[in-house]
Amino acid sequence: MSFLKNNGYEYYNLKEMLQYTQMDEDLEELKQEFSTLPVDSYAKELNRYRRYARAVIVPGTDEVHWLPSVHTEEGEMYKYFQGSFNPEYTNAARDFPAISEKIRANKLLNDIVMFDYKQTFWREEDMLLPVHAGIHFVKLEVENDEDIAVSSPNHLHQDGEPFTFAHLVHRQNVEGGLNAIGVPEVAGDVPENVDDSKLLKQMTLTEPLESYGVFDPMVSHYVAPVTKGQKNEKGQRSMILIDFQPTVCPDPDEISAQLKKSKLVFAK
Repeated sequence: MSFLKNNGYEYYNLKEMLQYTQMDEDLEELKQEFSTLPVDSYAKELNRYRRYARAVIVPGTDEVHWLPSVHTEEGEMYKYFQGSFNPEYTNAARDFPAISEKIRANKLLNDIVMFDYKQTFWREEDMLLPVHAGIHFVKLEVENDEDIAVSSPNHLHQDGEPFTFAHLVHRQNVEGGLNAIGVPEVAGDVPENVDDSKLLKQMTLTEPLESYGVFDPMVSHYVAPVTKGQKNEKGQRSMILIDFQPTVCPDPDEISAQLKKSKLVFAK
């Protein structure tokens, strides 16, 4: 019985569920990747850093197939699009620096992606084509007492992708970062303004590989900003976020209309 399917969310402790001999070494490698994250160019003032990659999984296999990044003047990039679900970037595609090729080969990261995928559920027709995964490395970092680091969007929201999973990699010297999961109707609000009966779960992830997943049609979710803790060191909260969506076969008339009015490029 799937708690996620019945309730729209579920908590996981992947440090226990994915144990293998080299896990600690692979986790440290993931942690080190976060030290290379560039500032989020779409929110330079919010103390947020990120990299991104895209992959596909062919149903019935246990393999993550990483899609190639795009070569640009700024370096290796991937595009990310949420349609109308993120009010801060409505119908806008964003270019994010790529997760390094070395980390895309990291066993723990691939195990996490496959674990998440196996928690998902689909229509039979969705299983005829690859399922797409978006993998985000996001770090909130605060250096001074007055700093505040903020996720996007900064309120309860839905992502647009059917499933999103969140995994803590590293947390040090921060206060805040509460995760809240609510009913869909409270999207657009913050937890402190929402009646408790409409909040399904509130929790703060503190240990590496503490995780949770949400089924987007059933819930909204939120993470609170973080501030610097009491120690004389930077505050950091490093997360891997993974979303899944099916390959969509558009209506023939709709795709024809879009092709007629869109800028087209030849297949590679």
